[in-house]
Amino acid sequence: MVRFPRHTGVMEKLECVVQDYAWGDPESIPALLGRPATGKPQAEMWMGAHPKAPSTLDGQSLTDVIAADPTAVLGADIADRFGQLPFLFKVLAAGQPLSVQAHPSLEQARVGFAREDALGIDIGAPERTYRDANHKPELICAITPFVGKCGFRPLAEARDLFATLQIETMVERLAIGGADSTDADVHAATLAWLLRLTTDESTALVQSVVASAAATSSDVFADELEWTGIINGFFPDDIGVVVVLLLNHIVLEPGDAVFLDAGNLHAYLRGTGMELMANSDNVVRGGCTPKNIDVEELLSVVDCTPTDPPVQRASGKKHTFDSPVDEFSLTRYQLSADAEKVEPISAEIIIVESGTATLETMETLATPSQALTLEQGEVGFVSASDGAYILSGNGTTFRASVGRS
Repeated sequence: MVRFPRHTGVMEKLECVVQDYAWGDPESIPALLGRPATGKPQAEMWMGAHPKAPSTLDGQSLTDVIAADPTAVLGADIADRFGQLPFLFKVLAAGQPLSVQAHPSLEQARVGFAREDALGIDIGAPERTYRDANHKPELICAITPFVGKCGFRPLAEARDLFATLQIETMVERLAIGGADSTDADVHAATLAWLLRLTTDESTALVQSVVASAAATSSDVFADELEWTGIINGFFPDDIGVVVVLLLNHIVLEPGDAVFLDAGNLHAYLRGTGMELMANSDNVVRGGCTPKNIDVEELLSVVDCTPTDPPVQRASGKKHTFDSPVDEFSLTRYQLSADAEKVEPISAEIIIVESGTATLETMETLATPSQALTLEQGEVGFVSASDGAYILSGNGTTFRASVGRS
């Protein structure tokens, strides 16, 4: 039987689920949580109310807590607009490359989810692409050096890269286009051609690219050449090894962040970060994974427009990253002697990366013993009915909240 949450100004800790996906780093999340590593991969710690792996609050599923009294937990406006906690917060720890993937828009997710439901595909089936009817824009903030591929690079740069590798087939493909073709059109045609190659054709192309990368020296494309061999080591002869060369290579230092909207083709390669997204688990994959690959669906959702993904660099004691969506906002605090007053518009989730953080509502200020103190790796939950609170402590803390439209 679901108990109603306590709305007395006493905030509580969340217990969160750690996902053991094969690409996870065995060390990073245990180190954050102060637990011994087991030797097994620990990929993501989910903080939120997604039905696949909801956090628990005082022994209850956060999904059930919200359903029992959405207005009190989320606030009337957010409860009416979203009907659920609209974001999912994660610690993501990549020990090896993730799949080449993109996420759908809201309309694409609704259509895809309904289509797979109508086909009778079980929600947990490996061949299922759409796990829910929501979109999945996301923001990743590095807490260790973080490497990834993100968005299509300028077409001329892609041509230069494959010319450096002396892969004439790719140079020629990237030069095909009519008078009215845009760079996005050329990238889209090239991507479709790559993903639709036969096994023998793709194997031959990947092997030639990998061999050339190992034998080539280039100051301009040094990272791309090195990672071609690394990715192929994990996914031998996978066409994704070639696909990611069409994408921008990004390296985030701790405190750097990048926002990815719907359709952005990307692949995280290595590192640990705080990842905040709309409350969804929809991933459309195109390579470098043992999981389900849906080439035609990926081609229908991907945006091939060349982009220079803006890296956001946190600065100062309080920094809110730019995420132009209604569902979420991420703020990093470098806590010291000065306390911060926070006035939430809905439920919030707080995680301590290092040091300690103390949360005190206006009510607990008079009763310090009821304040919530979080140590490194601990997670706190603030409901809308808790109202304004004071955040103090030392070290680095991240706050996930609903975006302000």
